[in-house]
Amino acid sequence: MNGAVPNPEGMSPSAPAAAAHAFVTLVTNADYALGARALLRSIRLTRTPADIVVLHTGGTDAAALEPLTEFDCRLIETQHLPLSDAFNARHQRRNVHEQAPFTKGRKPDFHSPLDNFCKLTLWQLVEYERCVFIDADAVVLRNIDRLFRYPEFSAAPNVYESLADFHRLNSGVFVAEPSLATFDRMLAALDAPDAFWPRTDQTFLQSFFPDWHGLPVTMNMLQYVWFNLPELWDWRSIGILHYQYEKPWEKDHPRAEALRPLIDLWHAYLTGENIPDVATLANPAPAGERS
Repeated sequence: MNGAVPNPEGMSPSAPAAAAHAFVTLVTNADYALGARALLRSIRLTRTPADIVVLHTGGTDAAALEPLTEFDCRLIETQHLPLSDAFNARHQRRNVHEQAPFTKGRKPDFHSPLDNFCKLTLWQLVEYERCVFIDADAVVLRNIDRLFRYPEFSAAPNVYESLADFHRLNSGVFVAEPSLATFDRMLAALDAPDAFWPRTDQTFLQSFFPDWHGLPVTMNMLQYVWFNLPELWDWRSIGILHYQYEKPWEKDHPRAEALRPLIDLWHAYLTGENIPDVATLANPAPAGERS
């Protein structure tokens, strides 16, 4: 650890840091608090010595957060970034979804683009040498502590439809080195005059770190690979499964039948019951062999 560090303004941790590294997620409402329960259980099952940090905003009440305490995590209350009124107006849900609509999948009703920028408060966690951020709509399938050896800024490509997407990163998993100086530079770049980030934090991070380092796609396996690029899917090598677009806890899930094995796996991690040996699960049939 970096030793005793004063808490950055606007952040309130539930406990001091106990390790040099941390897995970090973000909870902005009750839906993502539910997702975080499955994620935190999956991380704990890997027997990592790293801390687990849950950044949470005022959109999550205490009742939704309480179940997370079972997993010995640090709950750190944070606030929305101090951004200009003009920036906030440009990045309201309606404006983002109208100017840069999601055409490949459906974002749930609880998706709020402005919430996504709260990920950047990770750089304020200067009590840690390195952090691995994981979205709350993901689960960890095996020990991934080796990610702490990757440099800042590392992320996996945004591959879920074709290999042409290898040039774009996905910000659902990334490796970062907390620094208040970096955080200040981020705020200045983020809220530049007329700046618009169509995929919010994802577009911004790729701009801020243009020479980003690539993580293996298996360290952020996006669920649509299951039916779009089944040849890339191998349960034995997947470290993190990320449920992008539709969420496995949604009742009106339009892709539920196509993704049933993945949804069932998520529910096993949520409840802690009948979690399978992932290496024994059947991979999807190659596209050419489907009926």
